[in-house]
Amino acid sequence: MPVTGAPLTSPMIELRDVVKVYHTNAGPYAALKGVSLTVAPGEFVAVVGRSGSGKSTLVNIITGIDSPTAGEVWVAGQRVDAMSEKEKTRFRGAQVGVVFQFFQLIPNLTALENVLLPMDFCGKIPPRQRRERAMHLLEQVGLAGMAHKFPAMLSGGQQQRVAIARGLANDPPLLVADEPTGSLDSATADAIFELFERLVADGKTVVMVTHDQELARRVDRAVVVSDGRIVDEIVHRKAGGRRAREVTHG
Repeated sequence: MPVTGAPLTSPMIELRDVVKVYHTNAGPYAALKGVSLTVAPGEFVAVVGRSGSGKSTLVNIITGIDSPTAGEVWVAGQRVDAMSEKEKTRFRGAQVGVVFQFFQLIPNLTALENVLLPMDFCGKIPPRQRRERAMHLLEQVGLAGMAHKFPAMLSGGQQQRVAIARGLANDPPLLVADEPTGSLDSATADAIFELFERLVADGKTVVMVTHDQELARRVDRAVVVSDGRIVDEIVHRKAGGRRAREVTHG
């Protein structure tokens, strides 16, 4: 059973000395080396770093897609690393929206059906409310008129918007996006980023992996990952019309 009991005022995400070691033909490979990270509810955080630095492993650990070799992973007050795979799947469906770089929409389902799927799987949203909610989410991402289109009939930016609507299907408090703008042109990427900003303004927590330094400057905090460790945290605040920058080395 999942370990709970954290107070309601607890962080949305808390990683405690997380280690992840993969066993390969060349020997063990440490993708994460004692990572600790706290993300507050309603915070917009970018995870940045070079390819192979451990960014994707970090977000996969947060979502429960992957499991740590050592350390603790707390999300929304629950200890994710102590859950069974079945419990993780149920938890992720209800509490964490996941958005991938290449959308991962089901090609033979319409946009509306792709958004409905997590609701049908999780059972969190009452059946009578699901279709109306799915249409509302598509409207929220600007695609109400594309509800009955298949993914192949949509542009890359439109497919990513459907993927975001799908990630929000069960009204999770946390949205985790791995390179959500990486395959999009700059104008479309900016529109997707502005959608994330609106979600944060509505109280969601967003964690986004990105290579885009310009986008990383627009979040609440940028976490810099290198060689499996967090080496910088850059906090941006607007105070008196000026941008403040705080750097933590670790």
